[in-house]
Amino acid sequence: MFLRTFVRVGIALLAGVRITCAVSVNLDTTEAGLINVQFKANASGIRYVKNSGICETTPNVTQISGYIDVGTNMSMWFWFFESRNSPETAPFTLWLNGGPGCSSIIGLFQENGPCLVHADRNSTTLNSYSWNNLSNMIYIDQPIGTGFSYGFNIVNSTDAAAPYVWTAFQVLFESQLFSKYASREFIFAAESYGGHYGPSFVTYFEEQNALIAGGAIDVVPIFVSALMINNGWFDPLTQMIAWLNFATYAPGYGQLQPDEVLKNMSDALYGSNGCIAQEKACYAAGNSTSSNKICQDADDYCIDNLYYPAVEGYDQNDLRQNSSALFLPEYYVDYLREKHVMKKIGAEVKYEECANAPMKQFAKTGDDARTWLPQLSALANSGMKILIWAGDADINCNWLGVHASVLAMDWYGNETLHNTPFTNMTINGTPVAAVQNVDNFSFARVYAAGHLLPAFQPQTALEIFSQVIRKEQLHSV
Repeated sequence: MFLRTFVRVGIALLAGVRITCAVSVNLDTTEAGLINVQFKANASGIRYVKNSGICETTPNVTQISGYIDVGTNMSMWFWFFESRNSPETAPFTLWLNGGPGCSSIIGLFQENGPCLVHADRNSTTLNSYSWNNLSNMIYIDQPIGTGFSYGFNIVNSTDAAAPYVWTAFQVLFESQLFSKYASREFIFAAESYGGHYGPSFVTYFEEQNALIAGGAIDVVPIFVSALMINNGWFDPLTQMIAWLNFATYAPGYGQLQPDEVLKNMSDALYGSNGCIAQEKACYAAGNSTSSNKICQDADDYCIDNLYYPAVEGYDQNDLRQNSSALFLPEYYVDYLREKHVMKKIGAEVKYEECANAPMKQFAKTGDDARTWLPQLSALANSGMKILIWAGDADINCNWLGVHASVLAMDWYGNETLHNTPFTNMTINGTPVAAVQNVDNFSFARVYAAGHLLPAFQPQTALEIFSQVIRKEQLHSV
């Protein structure tokens, strides 16, 4: 969902992809280059630096950073890290942070990437729990205006964002840099607003695959083998109700707000023109011309009268902290704004962790108040490997709301999931999560973790990631 502290495009764009040229120069062990990829509608390409020496310093592990031009004056930042182990057979994993408008480099430097930045803001240390221990990893800043991405941004909704990410992978997989990964198992991992992005983008990918199979377009199919979303924003109606429930009693932590505040929240939720009524009106409006205002008004009301009261006095992403002493110091932001670092990785604009412009675009369409539960349900119904997990100290996209959304999914495993008790997952005998498994679907409440789950419990996150890669149900080790 949106940080509170502060139309799909035509498929003709993707028809007839071909490489027109590739130019590169060697700079010691670093390689910089340009690859042009010609589409029918416009020219796109990759500007990249290979093996910059920034962040991933493990010997013989390749990294590539730079820009994918997904349209005219639309430069989307990416940062790729080869797997430290068996890169020639390891899966290919996309990581997206949320916002919308928050950089996926948050995940890279603070959650599951190859390195962590020291307090001097000018040096790094390797992260032994990095997900590129097991997978080839790519982090993408989208939509345009997010992180290091820059240019013209017309994306104003989750729906409108999907084709540009699809285009980015068409450009990547048609290039000699990344073509070998096109046939790998593709894991889609996302966080927070990823509860919108994941169901939307994976559904869009599958729609394009169907067009490819039918001969309507001639491009590279992208088959997602697994979907992972932690602390996601899936179904606003369900999760807004959970703000009250979580503030009333957060399991393991107790009551968060005084009775008077809870009474006011309840009135705002259940009143005749309260949050539930307005959210239902948003859902009923669908994609009508009036829906943007209806959904935006509903979102504003629910945020003001439920979210803000729920988080009062706490850090929104970790109820165990207050805003004066956060666990995750953002040393990496200053590091990425150092000119010598920007030059080495090929960044062309100042890094913005969470940019306002993309958020405002989404706000205008009321995107935050819209549900993607039907699409998530359909993906679960297809048998896709899916993990929905949440750190239990997050208030923002709290685990009660995430779990309630999962229980509301319309799929063949609904009744079984309701009747499946939680069991403790342990690592070396220590409980790390409460889990439910139904066939290829798993839910996990991860203990003592906030919104940025892998940052708080890196060992647990890596172990769970490994089990998803192996297509196993979550289990103790």
